[in-house]
Amino acid sequence: MGIILFVLFGLVVGFIARAVMPGTQKMGLIATAALGIAGSFIGGFLASLFTHQPITDMTTAGILGSVVGALLLLFILGRFFKGRAFA
Repeated sequence: MGIILFVLFGLVVGFIARAVMPGTQKMGLIATAALGIAGSFIGGFLASLFTHQPITDMTTAGILGSVVGALLLLFILGRFFKGRAFA
């Protein structure tokens, strides 16, 4: 059950990041979920550096960090794939 919730959380974070990032992103549901999951790892790590909380704790800073991490990853992918579909 934990893995399903983790994937759903990643999907929500990926959707939020795609909604906030200007322009269109050619991504499917699986790529959006992968973006959110990877962004959660990046953002959770960055948030834990500032809050000194474990990465696995569900905090507001961790959730916001997940979205920021997904935005950062989406920006990097947008520059790398310029005009092509991500997945």
